[in-house]
Amino acid sequence: MATSSKVHLSPSQQPVFYVPGIGSETADMTSELLQENHEKHHIFFNYAGFHNHIAHHLLSLFALNATPTELRQGWDDNVSYQRPPVPLKQSIVTDIHNPKKYKTYLGSEKSYHNFLAFFKEEINQKGWQEVLNEYIFKGDERADDMLVRMFGGILHPIIHLGFGVEFEQPAIIAEALAQAAVHDNWEASHLIESEKAAKAHSPDRRSDTTIVQLLGEIYADTKRASGGRAKYASQVHVTEENLEEKTAEMINAAVYFTGAAQHPPHQVKFDFWNIHAVNLSIFFCSFLRQPWLSTPNKIRLLEWKIRIDLAMYASPRPPKLLLDEITNYKSKKDSSWGDIFKRVKTYHDDGHACKLVRALANGEQVCKKYEDKDGFVIKGDMWRKLGNMAIDSVEAGSPDYVRSGAWSSVPLRDQSRL
Repeated sequence: MATSSKVHLSPSQQPVFYVPGIGSETADMTSELLQENHEKHHIFFNYAGFHNHIAHHLLSLFALNATPTELRQGWDDNVSYQRPPVPLKQSIVTDIHNPKKYKTYLGSEKSYHNFLAFFKEEINQKGWQEVLNEYIFKGDERADDMLVRMFGGILHPIIHLGFGVEFEQPAIIAEALAQAAVHDNWEASHLIESEKAAKAHSPDRRSDTTIVQLLGEIYADTKRASGGRAKYASQVHVTEENLEEKTAEMINAAVYFTGAAQHPPHQVKFDFWNIHAVNLSIFFCSFLRQPWLSTPNKIRLLEWKIRIDLAMYASPRPPKLLLDEITNYKSKKDSSWGDIFKRVKTYHDDGHACKLVRALANGEQVCKKYEDKDGFVIKGDMWRKLGNMAIDSVEAGSPDYVRSGAWSSVPLRDQSRL
């Protein structure tokens, strides 16, 4: 049984997207390695705030039905550079139980192990669902501050939370809460202001503007050197009636602005920051499933995701989106989804590629029934082409991803294939 201190995966689990046929050896190996990571490693692998991705990598491999050998490879590729947690101080854990003292330890990586112990204690007493409702979704000052921190660090805390919820692992959820607690609250602080602006813009929460339309407005306004973040965020509204469809629309739009942001004649590459918007998207399908999470909180969470996606696309300068880069993509291997999964399971990295591929495959399934609706640009075989683009782009060699629009470091395409 999975607890706040013990990772336990079962072959019978049914995450949002998985390859059927997961066996006990795969479940046992994943559990064993995740347990070692939980006990021995900090959430940052260095002192500059770079994240430990082992949990993301292994759970993605598990969902794609990796063999024990493939799981061990993923572990071996990344374990050597991890750092141990700062030693636990029980006096600080006791302090954190005091709401006034709790605040004083926020934002410090030295406090990660102490927050981890604290949230494990809370989960033991109340259950992980109640702890999340209290510390993330309650809507009071403490919860809103933690929710903002969840969206910091290029979305890593909420991605970590998504894995914990999707795979029903209280230990991973405790890690996510502790991770959020040691992040700053400035990076995503605009989400609170965006929410206020949206309520002022449309008190009845009605809007027919699609996310793709907002992306277009952002690009056009940047060309005119006008507009601002709140202008677009205030137009994001989700209702109980369109919650499921808007979740699919968010996934579609995130994939669109990430996959279509190419820069010919340079090789196809994905923007490193924007792939996190796609990698996070899959977990909103999981959040929809949760009976303990209220509908208003599901709506709020999705609105925040859409608003931060818009901010990610806009910063530092929105790229022109070239849909024909997807529709006309010609892969040398032109792999099926099954072959894409095989290739990504053996790719040597820290898990970004297999997270991206799984999120794309999930997007195809979720968006299929909405393909004829406005706002759904990615459709049909474009999903599989994107899967090929993703694995082809990293297998092509360094750099795996484009960072901050630095296309000058990306090789040019093979001219014979243009």
